Amino acid sequence: MTAPAQYSVPASVPNPEQEAGPGSPLTRWLLEHKVHQPMGPEVAEAGAHQQPWWKVMCLTGVDYFSTLSYLPGIAALAAGALSPLATLLIVALTLLGMLPMYRRVAQESPHGQGSVAMLEKLLPFWRGKLFVLILLGFVATSWIITITLSAADATVHMLENPYLPPFLEGQAVLITVVLLLILGGVFLLGFSEAVAVAIPLVGVFLLLNAIIIGTGIYDAVTQPGALSDWTAALTSYGGVGSIAGPAILAFPLLVLGLSGFETGVSMMPLVAASGATPKEMLQNRIRNTRKLLTTAAVIMSVYLIGSSFVTTVLIPAEAFQEGGEANGRALAYLAHERLGNGFGSVYDVSSILILWFAGASAMAGLINIVPRYLPSYGMAPDWTRAVRPVVLVYTAISILITIGFKADVNAQAGAYATGILAMMVSGALAVSISAARQKRQRAAVGFSVLTLILLYALAANVIEKPDGLAISGFFILGIVVISLVSRISRTTELRVHRIEFDDTARRFVTDTLEFDGRINLIANRVQDGDAAEYAAKEAEQRGMNPVPGTADVMFLEIDVTDPSAFSDVLEVRGVEVDGHRVLRAKSPAAPNAIAATLLALRDGTGVIPHAYFEWAEGNPLAHLMRYLLLGRGDTAPVVREIIRENETDPERRPRIHVG
Repeated sequence: MTAPAQYSVPASVPNPEQEAGPGSPLTRWLLEHKVHQPMGPEVAEAGAHQQPWWKVMCLTGVDYFSTLSYLPGIAALAAGALSPLATLLIVALTLLGMLPMYRRVAQESPHGQGSVAMLEKLLPFWRGKLFVLILLGFVATSWIITITLSAADATVHMLENPYLPPFLEGQAVLITVVLLLILGGVFLLGFSEAVAVAIPLVGVFLLLNAIIIGTGIYDAVTQPGALSDWTAALTSYGGVGSIAGPAILAFPLLVLGLSGFETGVSMMPLVAASGATPKEMLQNRIRNTRKLLTTAAVIMSVYLIGSSFVTTVLIPAEAFQEGGEANGRALAYLAHERLGNGFGSVYDVSSILILWFAGASAMAGLINIVPRYLPSYGMAPDWTRAVRPVVLVYTAISILITIGFKADVNAQAGAYATGILAMMVSGALAVSISAARQKRQRAAVGFSVLTLILLYALAANVIEKPDGLAISGFFILGIVVISLVSRISRTTELRVHRIEFDDTARRFVTDTLEFDGRINLIANRVQDGDAAEYAAKEAEQRGMNPVPGTADVMFLEIDVTDPSAFSDVLEVRGVEVDGHRVLRAKSPAAPNAIAATLLALRDGTGVIPHAYFEWAEGNPLAHLMRYLLLGRGDTAPVVREIIRENETDPERRPRIHVG
């Protein structure tokens, strides 16, 4: 057996970037726990505690099913006696539109990336990045309002409970703020979503709702005048067209009952699956996730129809108005009225717990969404990978929104629906484009119709509740501004996770060290790539730069791929062109890749390399913009600055020569 070749540089060199450790104890505590962006689906799933699909459904259900606490009241307030009909439209949209759509999303993003990642792939370069930033603004709106709305509704259940201490009456904003502070405090101490907590919460909550709805249906049928009063209210609208119109106009606000689909897809890595091969396991995970989505949709559809019917038939219309006893808590109102204050209090406690846990689920989603996208774009400061600072920011924003909306559930419904609908429109659009590219015409037409329906719902919701778009716009503007500032401030980072050299590149480095103990690299932007180009470039550099006449030289070339990307593994490969040795790599930015290669060669060989450049022609400001947007510019000074930022000792810095 032939012994492996001995090379002067290792095959892989870790990121040479020097990270300064945090100074004060407070800073160390704040930055202690970080969310690391996975380098691939396998990494994400390897660390996940996988569970049977029905258990993961319960974790999804704390967000999805908890909307039963407030959705019937919002439906009755929006549609009046037509609430059950508007709810039927939501159920039809759920089973015939959203469920098939997200089953397709699960198929095409089986590692939990969701519809945002699907669209990111469809739109390359800066267009895709900016589109994702806008979508993240809507996602942030949806999840922030999930936190504030759920906490506000938990407060409503507390305030309407007959056993509430008198001194808490009328303190809705204060109680909600305290709940948000407790939620933030739990995450500061260290919170982990636990399926074990979600299962009993969801199980008990669904059981109590089933008892209330079952009792309500019995009372609606047996109580004299209940059904007749409702049907009389329906007939007062006139014909079928007169009934359908208001129901269609009211249903956009009811999309709060569709909030669990994107969450269900994002939790795919938690779904356990068996199989003899990774491919078989992946297919089984997709199959199990589809079971999760279908079961959750069917359960929610049944509960939506039942809850809307009993609350509309049995609760007086004035009780749904602001200040009414059923406002924001229609099923709790029935629980106290029909089953007594004891049962009603048990239901209140169950509602408060599941609503609080829904806020916790949303907070966990917010904490993880920044590392999933922004750091890979270079559009988030490094501290946003730390859990505690991000929790403080989100908690502060939630408190400000709660104070602004005065902890009013109905007032926040429009903003919540705006965020959810924007995500769903993006998902429907992604699935429509995917189906069209796969030449699945019927599916493409169906999903296109679904996209139009969701666009109508989004437009109607924005017209009716423009504050939702305003809040989303605030988040979008904040994300875009912070992202661009961060991108500019991080220009001098090396932008690599590690540097890998192939055997040919390692042999080139070994040969040049054996020749004269030095590493001399001529930076070249490849044109024709033939022997004449390299001969001319070498002669030019030997004439303008202090390259010793007998020195051995290699060429270093960086192919800029997607300049809108930020970091990746830098793979350096060796190529020989008629005796000229070339080190080539692909990177989003040429100066950063050159600096990383030079530092890696220094660390891997112990020899300080010399790199030779020529000055670029043109305006320096124009070069700066070209570098920020296209990954190229006046390379030499940027390389030198990146090296200076990452190596404090001037004696250890690779030498940069410019002629």
